[in-house]
Amino acid sequence: MKRKKGFTLIELLIVIGIISILAAIIFVAVDPARRLGEARNAERWSSVNAILNGILKYTVDNSGILPATATAIDSDAATFQIIGEGGVACAAVDACVVSGLTLATSNCFASGLDTDLVDEYLPSIPFDSLTGDTNDTRYYVNRSAAGRITVGACDEETTGGSTPTVSVSR
Repeated sequence: MKRKKGFTLIELLIVIGIISILAAIIFVAVDPARRLGEARNAERWSSVNAILNGILKYTVDNSGILPATATAIDSDAATFQIIGEGGVACAAVDACVVSGLTLATSNCFASGLDTDLVDEYLPSIPFDSLTGDTNDTRYYVNRSAAGRITVGACDEETTGGSTPTVSVSR
């Protein structure tokens, strides 16, 4: 009697089971959603640094004077301004919670940082890629009573069980 070559059903099921278990372990270890959140937070860090550096370079080049539109940043530690871009940006701004305060359209630059900083200090005003709205950047700026400028992100993502505060001060 001649035997047929091939795999039995049991052998195939065992191999498929092992491959499924390995794939599940790798998927959990890699955790693509967490990696994407970390990548977007890294992009936010880069953007807040770029905005702050642009404001500071402008200030240095203009004898310590802030950009004209940034003079609305008052020297009250509780006053934050959302950075908008475009003529109607403030009408479209979503609320942003910073240090327990809710910022809305009344706390927004309509435009101006883009005209003061773009081309010479920044290639463009960055916006949060998660929203995709170029009129609502989802970044804010604040000037403390001591004159320290802080730029931060409104929409940090929770990764690994914690939500980082994405802000830079100088």
